[in-house]
Amino acid sequence: MKTIRLNAWLFGIAVLAFAGLASAQSFEQQLKAGAKLSSDLTFPAEAKALSIFSALEMAIYKPEGVGPFPAVVLHHSCGGLRPEIREWTKASIDAGYVVFVLDSLGPRGLKTNCYPPSTVYPSRGVKDAFQALDHLKSFTFVDSNRVGFIGYSWGATVGLLLSTTEAARALSDGKRFGAVVSLYPMCNFPGTSKLPNPVEYLRPDTDKPLLVLMGEQDVETPPSECLPRLDALKKKGAPVEWNLYPGATHCWDCASIAGYSKIDFQGTGVVYQYSKEITDDSVKRTFDFLGRNLTALMQ
Repeated sequence: MKTIRLNAWLFGIAVLAFAGLASAQSFEQQLKAGAKLSSDLTFPAEAKALSIFSALEMAIYKPEGVGPFPAVVLHHSCGGLRPEIREWTKASIDAGYVVFVLDSLGPRGLKTNCYPPSTVYPSRGVKDAFQALDHLKSFTFVDSNRVGFIGYSWGATVGLLLSTTEAARALSDGKRFGAVVSLYPMCNFPGTSKLPNPVEYLRPDTDKPLLVLMGEQDVETPPSECLPRLDALKKKGAPVEWNLYPGATHCWDCASIAGYSKIDFQGTGVVYQYSKEITDDSVKRTFDFLGRNLTALMQ
C-alpha cells in the first residue's frame, strides 16, 4: 500500500483556508472576498465528442444530435481532474446530458489545492460554477432550463454553497442550477487551533434540490457533520435528499487512488477504498435525482 504523508495539512486546505477570512464579515462578504483572490477562467468556445483519446482537461462534451439537451457541470476534488471524471463524463453523456468538465485549478497553474499555498477557495469554485452555467446557457444545443451540477469532495462542498440563496446573491448574476449532487462533501468545518473560525457549508438557506451522497467510514469529510443538518433542512421543507453508504470511505469512486493512505489535516489516518458497486449505485442515484428535478423545471 502506497502511503502519502503531507504532515498535518492534507484534505482540501483551500476549503479550510476559507475559514481564515475575516469572521467579522457577513457570509456573503466572505464569499465575495474569497472569489476575488483568483481571476476568471476562459471557457471552451465549442463542444466536442468524447473518445478514449480525450485529454483530461476542461472541456464541453455533447451527445450526438442537435438537442437541446439537458446539461451538467462536473467539478473536481481538491486533487484536480482525476481519471474518474472521464467515467462520470461518459455516464452523463449516456444519460443524454451535455457535460461541462470544469477545471478550477489547471488553467490557474495548479495541480492541487489540497495544501497551501492556494487562493482557489470554495467561493472561487462557486463563482467558476455560476460562470460555467452562464456559458452553457449560450449554446443552442443546451436546454437552458435544465442544467445541473455534480461535485466531488472539494467540488461537492462548492455544490452545497451553490444550493444557497446567500451564494447566489453574492456570486451569481441571477442564474441558478436546477439541481445539485454532492458526493462526499465537507458540510461543516468546526475549526482547529490553526484555523479557529468555523465554516458551515451546508447552510440553513439551502433552497435548490440537493442530493448528498456520503460514506459511513469517511473520516476525511465525516457524515456526522452532514446528517443532522440535512435532517433539520428536511424538517423545514428544504428540497434535500441523501444516502449514507455503509462501509464506504471518502472517494469511493476513485479507482485511480484505491488503497492510498495518508494523514489528513487533523492527524487522522485515511485510506481510500474503491467500490464498483457503490460507484454504480451513486451514478444511478445521481441521474435519477437529476432526471426528476430537472424535468420538474419544465412543468
